[in-house]
Amino acid sequence: MKDLTTGNEGRLLWDFTVPMLIGNVFQQSYNLVDSIIVGRVIGKSALAAVGASFPIIFLLVSLIIGATMGFSILISQFFGAKDTGSVRRAVDTAYVFLFSASLLATAAGLAFSGSILALLNTPADIFPQALVFLRVTFGGLVFLFGFNCVSAVLRGLGDSKTPLYFLVFSTLLNILLVIIFVKVLRWGIAGSAWATVAAQGVSFLLAAAYLDRTNPMLRFRFRGFEFDRVIFRKSMSIGLPSGVQQMLVAAGMMALTRIVNGFGTDAVAAYTAAGRIDTFAVMPAMNLSAAISTFVGQNIGAGKMERVKKGFKTALYISGATSLLTTLAVVVFGWRLISMFNPDPAVVSIGARYLLIVGGFYAVFSCMFVINGALRGAGDAFVPMIITVLSLWVIRLPVSSFLSGRIGTDGIWWGVPIAWCAGLALAAGYYSTGRWKRLSLVKPRVEPVVLPPSEEEEAEWNVSAF
Repeated sequence: MKDLTTGNEGRLLWDFTVPMLIGNVFQQSYNLVDSIIVGRVIGKSALAAVGASFPIIFLLVSLIIGATMGFSILISQFFGAKDTGSVRRAVDTAYVFLFSASLLATAAGLAFSGSILALLNTPADIFPQALVFLRVTFGGLVFLFGFNCVSAVLRGLGDSKTPLYFLVFSTLLNILLVIIFVKVLRWGIAGSAWATVAAQGVSFLLAAAYLDRTNPMLRFRFRGFEFDRVIFRKSMSIGLPSGVQQMLVAAGMMALTRIVNGFGTDAVAAYTAAGRIDTFAVMPAMNLSAAISTFVGQNIGAGKMERVKKGFKTALYISGATSLLTTLAVVVFGWRLISMFNPDPAVVSIGARYLLIVGGFYAVFSCMFVINGALRGAGDAFVPMIITVLSLWVIRLPVSSFLSGRIGTDGIWWGVPIAWCAGLALAAGYYSTGRWKRLSLVKPRVEPVVLPPSEEEEAEWNVSAF
């Protein structure tokens, strides 16, 4: 557990973000390694199949991931207010809800994956492989949800380091299993999906075991969970808007994928490869956004608004500096990065253009995410959801659709930074109003004022001590 209500703001945010960032780098290495091996060993059609599957997976899990954000922020506010009983009930409630939701998501994914692929106009040469990949992945969703739940609990308590060690081990295991299943056993694209499911399962079990042993107050048990409806409603007031936002983002990705699918397998494969690199490029901003959410949550819970302001400014500085370095690396080495996945000239050319166009605007994305993270930490999740919906559905998709009909795939890619710029303008404008400061979900903790004893009281205490 880490208390973020005292100490240097910049150092705390950095120390909190870096382990989480490293952990997510390892976690996303699942997709990176899968895509590289699939693209190199099986071919560009298999790489495109993985890419065509991702938006569907993201759609079904996004609501649950949003819910974990709500629980994490609420736990951080309870922890900042030193309300350990509410922390315990919030953890119990998160376990019950997320386990039930994972089963529903699995059933929905297995039932409707084929229909959704058809709706997205998935090219015929990648459809069968995409369907296999989806079905195996949905079968292991309970592990993905479980690990995200435990990680959300730990982040709410200020502990971002612990999941890192489990992720390092499971990522190495994933790499080993992908090599065995795909290269040695020749299981094809199903082998890639099975390797990822197994690695996620190991991550979840190890993280849950750690939480069980080191935090007796939060010990996992198979019965006797206390589902608190009040805490659940409060968590949903934060998490549901975030989850709906993520679902709308996922639906937007599906609509964008449909546009990309219209340009054929080369474009889908290039979009998949560029998307994997893009995920790593924006990861520092996304993790810093999660860190500032916890930081703001704890300090609002403790009634320290001045620290909230200082932490927010520091997060913007850190985010801006890291995004500029990322832009330089992606723009300069874009061709080489895409060629790691598949050497086909058409795939490399289209993917490199994506990185050149989108990579120049990572600083815009970073600032937007930090602002939204601060708003969510204060309990104001509705406005970031509206901003995301507007920038995606009202700006990005129409712009990408319009420009793609005139300048090809480049037009699809230009819709991304244009939407980011609009989202940043809206988020910054709302933040400046200060309305988010009044939306804390818990009462700030007020330290009692202790007066020194009078001479008579001190003499009485000295006598009673004997």
